[in-house]
This record gives sequence, structure tokens and C-alpha cells, in this order.
Amino acid sequence: MSRLTPVSWRDLVKRLQELGFEGPYAGGKHPQMRLSDVTVIIPNPYEGDISVGLLSRLLRQAGVSREEWLGE
Repeated sequence: MSRLTPVSWRDLVKRLQELGFEGPYAGGKHPQMRLSDVTVIIPNPYEGDISVGLLSRLLRQAGVSREEWLGE
């Protein structure tokens, strides 16, 4: 099983869109992405990468497995 690695904001959005999510939409203080009745609040775009810990929390919120994310 491959390990998660830090990912840029742009790559996070692109991969979530490949998995069927729409957005990002403006909403409150942070952008949101939606897939039917699931809404995931993503961090604001910034220069640094999204850490593995935050990425795994976002994937859990989105209901996306590690295997789906990694394309295995």
C-alpha cells in the first residue's frame, strides 16, 4: 500500500474534481467542494503544501478511501 504524501492546493482540487466533486465554491471563510450531499471544506489556497495529516482528515470528511485517492 502506498503512502500519502503532501500535496499542493491545486493538486488537491484537481484530484477531488477527478473523483466527481464540483467546485471549489466560495462559502464562509474557506472554499467548499461538493459531491451530491457531501460538502468538504478545503483550506484556502496558499504557497505551502497540504500536510499528510490534513489531507487524511479531508479524505475522511469526503468519504474517499486512501486507495481511491492514490488510484490503486
